[in-house]
Amino acid sequence: MSEVIALGQPTVGEPELAAIAEVFASGWLAGGGPTARRFEERFAAAVGTRHALTTSSCGSALHLALLTLGVKPGDEVVVADYTFPATGHSVMWAGATPVFADVRPDTWTVDPAAVEAAITPRTVGIIAVDAFGQPADYDELRAVADKHGLFLVEDAACSAGATYKGRPAGSLADVATFSFHGRKGITAGEGGAYVTDREDLATHARKLHTYGVEGALTRAELSNLPIPTFTELGYNYRLSDISAAIMLAQLDRLPDLLATKRRVAARYGELLKDHELITTPYEAPDREHPWQSYVVTLAPSVDRGTVAMALRQRGVQCTFGTYASHLQPLYGETAPCPVSADLFARHLAIPMHANLTDAQVETVATTLIDVVNTTATGR
Repeated sequence: MSEVIALGQPTVGEPELAAIAEVFASGWLAGGGPTARRFEERFAAAVGTRHALTTSSCGSALHLALLTLGVKPGDEVVVADYTFPATGHSVMWAGATPVFADVRPDTWTVDPAAVEAAITPRTVGIIAVDAFGQPADYDELRAVADKHGLFLVEDAACSAGATYKGRPAGSLADVATFSFHGRKGITAGEGGAYVTDREDLATHARKLHTYGVEGALTRAELSNLPIPTFTELGYNYRLSDISAAIMLAQLDRLPDLLATKRRVAARYGELLKDHELITTPYEAPDREHPWQSYVVTLAPSVDRGTVAMALRQRGVQCTFGTYASHLQPLYGETAPCPVSADLFARHLAIPMHANLTDAQVETVATTLIDVVNTTATGR
């Protein structure tokens, strides 16, 4: 085996190094500083919201979302089942109970009818998930939320640059949360963001993410010597200004990264579309998919584990899609979500990032086809 084709890979270089050097020269490396503020302003504009707050992760942003929306012990929050369990974890961090709702078999986003069926007198809100970046059905979800007096949160961990009916991901709910993890569309290695149009929520989130007090930058701008008073339990959920500088450079790259990954996705679609044992992902016509991941669905007759091992042996990295959360033991006994469970069993993520060459894309596709054919026939 010679070349290994990476599953995911950040696109970073001189612009990010120059941004880091600028932060080093400023002397403010900690979180919540002037560079973080600059990124927050630009990110809010990019996602179409009035406010953005950088955080240590998407998980911490989700936790802040639930706290600022008033979630408390004894409450229930309906959560899209097909997602990394950080979504469900965040509900538990707030002391509430996640109630998982099944997803659509085509877009893999939460089914609004399943959400409505999961609502009980204890339900206070809904968390939709943009599956691998493709936005959920937010008009329908908003109608359900308004009918029952619930909040709506968009877990946009994977969806920077996506759109829904012409509106950017992040602007589709009361609060949205993003991830800047290393496999995401734009990345600082780790990190996240909380975005909203509501000033009251943004102000509360900013306080909670700095131990429950005003941040040092805000205090430094005052003419006296304010001594913070701790009146509410807060957390250290800040993103360092070093990471914020990287994100400023990444935000400049976003249009080119999206365009490249859309070309890669289109090419995969051409190469794989006619294979009876491989189903390519569906992009809804009223949405723009950012292709954070490229996930195929294998036929039930194909042993996914065998396929994955064979791909890796031939230099093609891969992994499963994401989790059917209701199957995780942590959450105890839950209602079945059969569509999510089926996707969890049959999804396979293959290399997707903006550094892939045309030759690599063709190698991945032809290798996948060969391995699946061999696995299905038992040769």
